[in-house]
Amino acid sequence: MNKIYKNWPIVMMLAFAPIIGLFKGSEAKQKFVFKLRNKQEEKKHLAEEKRTIRNGGVALDDIELASYHKS
Repeated sequence: MNKIYKNWPIVMMLAFAPIIGLFKGSEAKQKFVFKLRNKQEEKKHLAEEKRTIRNGGVALDDIELASYHKS
């Protein structure tokens, strides 16, 4: 059940993006997909930070991550 909840945004993108594209156009479709993808990435990022803090690590912000990881 947990796996279904994790993949829900992907299912919504696959199901509703073509319908939105049909009625509102490709630009609205791209905005919809972009918004859902950003929400999913943000949730993953927050979960990773919480996991790091629980394991005794230090949470880094975006600037620190960018300077630390050069690739």
